[in-house]
Amino acid sequence: MSSSQARNWQNSWQEQPVNPTRQTDTKQKVKVKVKKSWITTGEKFLYTFLSAVALIVLYFTVSFSATTDSLNRDVQKLESDVKQQEVQNENLQYKVKEYSNPDRILQIAKENGLSIQNTQVIQATQISN
Repeated sequence: MSSSQARNWQNSWQEQPVNPTRQTDTKQKVKVKVKKSWITTGEKFLYTFLSAVALIVLYFTVSFSATTDSLNRDVQKLESDVKQQEVQNENLQYKVKEYSNPDRILQIAKENGLSIQNTQVIQATQISN
C-alpha cells in the first residue's frame, strides 16, 4: 500500500461511525415549544359546566318567580270578585228583608183590593224557624 492510499483509508475509517446510533446524535434535535396554557382543559370543562348549571338555575328561578307573580295576580282578582259578590249578596239580603216587611205586604194587599180576615201577619222567616 502506498502512503496516499493508507492516508485515505485512515481518513475514511475515522469518518465512519463506530456505532450507528451515534449518527442520530449528530443530527440536530428540533425542540417543540409547548405552549403552557393558563387554564387547563379540565378547568375549562369545569367552568363551562358550572356556568351552564348557574344559567339553568337562574332561568328556573326567573320562571318560578314569573309563575308565582301570575298566580298572585289571579288570586287577587278572585279575591276582589268575591268581595264584590259579597257586597251584592248583602244588598240582595237587605232587599229581601225590605220586601218581606209585613207593613209593605199589607199595603200592597190593600192596593190590590184584598182584605185581611185575620190580623195576624207573620214574617216568613219566623215560620221556617
